[in-house]
Amino acid sequence: MFDSYIFDMDGTLWDAVDSYCAVWNRTFEECGVNVAAVTRPQLEALMGTPLDGICRALAGDTALPAGFMERLHANEVGMMPSLGGRLYPDVRSTLEALKARGARLFMVSNCDAGGVPNFLRFTGLEGLIEDFRAFGDNGCEKDVNIAAIVERYNLSAPVYVGDTAGDAAATHKAGLPFAWAAYGFGRDVTDYEIKLDKFSDLNRL
Repeated sequence: MFDSYIFDMDGTLWDAVDSYCAVWNRTFEECGVNVAAVTRPQLEALMGTPLDGICRALAGDTALPAGFMERLHANEVGMMPSLGGRLYPDVRSTLEALKARGARLFMVSNCDAGGVPNFLRFTGLEGLIEDFRAFGDNGCEKDVNIAAIVERYNLSAPVYVGDTAGDAAATHKAGLPFAWAAYGFGRDVTDYEIKLDKFSDLNRL
């Protein structure tokens, strides 16, 4: 049915929310920003949002000092390789099976610069993902990055796999069908072509 798969990262391939909370809380503390500790439910609700939007939501009206974003990025680069996250069940075996049958595998995420390479190194999935695009690397919206992957690699029957309503909207704006990872962070997603109750459901497509 599909010859290529483009994956979101957080809420689709892995859950690293607890690690992200640690990164945000350390950065707020180091920068002397007096906000309530970032919690898992709070950050879960913001997954898929570009970094600047997450920052506004967490800080509220609190002014952030110069260099805050640079410190946040440095902490993410320094902490995530060891903290990492948890792959959802059967992610590795399913990606290997898709690859074995000739499918091409890519990633497009709204994560910070360096987020996808950190993910690939921590999980050992470098050999399965052919290429990726991330908002933190180029500042492009997700639909633009999805379309760029499709165009660059001349993909004829791609599908995007993500977990949020924002993922669905970006996918359709890019002209692709959307497979909703219903096990992820997104709720009340209704605009999808395929529903995945678990990652291994991709094996039946």
